[in-house]
Amino acid sequence: MPGDRTSLPPVRLPSDAELARDALAAPLLARAVRLARWAGPGTRVGAGGELVDEQLPAAAELLGLGDELEDGDGEAYASEAWRVAVDTGLVEVEDPDEPDEQDASDGALDADSGDGEPTGSVTAGAQLALITSGAPQDVLPLWLEALDVVFADATAPILDDLAAVIDDDGEIDFEALDWDPEAEAEFLEGVLGNLYLLTVADGGATEGPVPLPVLAASMIVPDDMGEPTDDILEQVSEAMMRLDDQFQLLEPIGLVTYTPVDEALMVEDADGAESALPVEEDDVSRYGMVRLTPLGLYGIRSRMLEAGVDAPAVGDLAGKDARALLDGIAHFPELSARAETEQWLARRAAADAARDLLAAARGTDEGAPLRRLHCQQALSLVGAEAEPAVREVLDSPELGGLARVWLAELGAADVPAPPESMIFWLAIDTIAAQLSADGEPDELQELVEGLVGQHSGFFDTAWRVEHPATAEVLEAMGRLHRDRTVSKEARKAAFRARSRS
Repeated sequence: MPGDRTSLPPVRLPSDAELARDALAAPLLARAVRLARWAGPGTRVGAGGELVDEQLPAAAELLGLGDELEDGDGEAYASEAWRVAVDTGLVEVEDPDEPDEQDASDGALDADSGDGEPTGSVTAGAQLALITSGAPQDVLPLWLEALDVVFADATAPILDDLAAVIDDDGEIDFEALDWDPEAEAEFLEGVLGNLYLLTVADGGATEGPVPLPVLAASMIVPDDMGEPTDDILEQVSEAMMRLDDQFQLLEPIGLVTYTPVDEALMVEDADGAESALPVEEDDVSRYGMVRLTPLGLYGIRSRMLEAGVDAPAVGDLAGKDARALLDGIAHFPELSARAETEQWLARRAAADAARDLLAAARGTDEGAPLRRLHCQQALSLVGAEAEPAVREVLDSPELGGLARVWLAELGAADVPAPPESMIFWLAIDTIAAQLSADGEPDELQELVEGLVGQHSGFFDTAWRVEHPATAEVLEAMGRLHRDRTVSKEARKAAFRARSRS
């Protein structure tokens, strides 16, 4: 496999306008925006910028969370939305301990929270105007900032017993938490990366959500492990429970759609030990199911790019030249390669595009056979308008065979018969392209056996073909052909080709 392949398949994303609409519709960001518009000079906040307790019921009511006030969830959701508003710049909070000169002169910060504690002043942030007047390219970075806030919350330690981790100075003792923030973030990033890969594999989104156990196991079970040990299974179970909490936090920002783990699956017996209820295979959804939304794909890709990961998207090559296109789609899945090529062609006149593609397909470098294969496929999308440009290369040793095949498939008249040398050169070039693209699949085995069966004495001529990949192709034919006698002939021909060079 060539070393320059992209590390991830390309993702197909909606337009920025569609993504921005999804971002603004994400429940958590929508709540943050509503609170930012509601806030003003009378809004009372604590020293850390958080809404004081007395303000939370009104904030929850504003957000339509009044029915959840009794159990405290409404206030918790309001507090979370306010934190997003502050951290993304939708609102600006001035620290009461650092008044500016004007505030100090006019006593603007003399107001208190009712118990003598000063509160900061609140004003609309610069980011708030982007919600109504900004372009999609302004909204999406704002959403990414909100995602960062939620991601930090999702990887924060779970404080079941806060008093147990408070030191003598009243500060949280992080060592007592047994919490490694870098490891927590790395684990969740890895899970989301695996979910992203599952979603973009094979050139499109998965047909359905991914079971939570699959994601947890992908991070914990070693690739070379057969039957997981009890210790590994316990780690997977613990990871599932942690991910269940994390995905419930990530869903309101629009990153995923998530079906939580059925709480009835885990029950405590009389001794306090946890045991799993029996679940049928067709009821796997009870273990939790998660799927990245289109906005989620955008978000995870953005984080990957920021981390230096090669995460291409369909459309990245539309503005580049033909050589960049053909090299870029070399190892794309079929559907993604076609979509990328269609976007590239849409920007160009058909005849000019055809000539550029044919010029880019020339060459004797390692990637040239695959470029020619994708050139032929791209020309099929141009259609009959490419015929004049294709006829111009009929006499080319590198492109003449490709041109004849393409014209024949088009149903064109007056296609000249190829000389024998061109037939064999095209055969070697086609197999070289397939080897580079797919390794050695079953379809290639059929191609090899078909070629040998159609041409008696194939190897007597093939080893003389002036193609850079002749020896490698003949060796591969020897591996692929199921007839041992033919395989031996192929290996001898490969040796002759190497001796000649």
